[in-house]
Amino acid sequence: MNLNIVPARTGTVWVKLGIQTFFKQPLALAGLFFMFMAVMTIASLVPFIGFVLAMMLLPAATLGLMAATREAAEGHFPMPVVLLAAFRAGKQQARAMLVLGGLYAVGFLTAMGVSYLVDGGDFARVYLGGATPTREMMMRPEFQTAMWVFIGLHLPLSLLFWHAPALVHWHGLPPLKSLFFSIVACFRNFWAFVFFGLMWLGVLVLVILGVTLLATLLGNPGLAGDLLFPLLLLVASMFFTSLYFTFRDSFELPAETASR
Repeated sequence: MNLNIVPARTGTVWVKLGIQTFFKQPLALAGLFFMFMAVMTIASLVPFIGFVLAMMLLPAATLGLMAATREAAEGHFPMPVVLLAAFRAGKQQARAMLVLGGLYAVGFLTAMGVSYLVDGGDFARVYLGGATPTREMMMRPEFQTAMWVFIGLHLPLSLLFWHAPALVHWHGLPPLKSLFFSIVACFRNFWAFVFFGLMWLGVLVLVILGVTLLATLLGNPGLAGDLLFPLLLLVASMFFTSLYFTFRDSFELPAETASR
């Protein structure tokens, strides 16, 4: 397995490829993303263990979207079964993916737990959908501190797991080794990921401004709310589509999988 060091401008290429590939198979990739969201939502509804179960399934579900992107990039129509790619590669890889999911759940809950200690759980309840944020609550110093503490802990967690599911699936690495190589790859290609993040932020701002401007020109402020949510879901789908390219350019695929 070779780690590739890419120039900073590659981050913009990843965004471009994500958007272009999405529009090659928009119905399939959007549909798979909505199925991904539905699976996570349904899993979270399981009594007592729902949220932990959803977090455990997240790496495997993300890998499914990456596998779908790969098929679309190669000119194939990704079928719904591709979302199960992590569990169709054999018992050993399925077990490794579940271990990876367990580690992610522990890391996420730890970050959320630390934020809980900062403000008594207000931020955690808002983030997890258990409370409606109010202006008063969000302006409290404790709430803002808890938010930044969570972001500060979740960012390295995200980098640890950025490439990990793909490394387990396509390179057969054990979970802990996949986490190590994932964060190393993210740091070695730091500026490419900075450009990647800034480009997606720019896309998000353009979509919000475009919808707001359209609603204003049409004299219908309510239109912005009607259009914004589905459009943001499509942008999220394109973002997940672009994740495959960050992995593909950071690591060389093994010969037997690269030829498929």
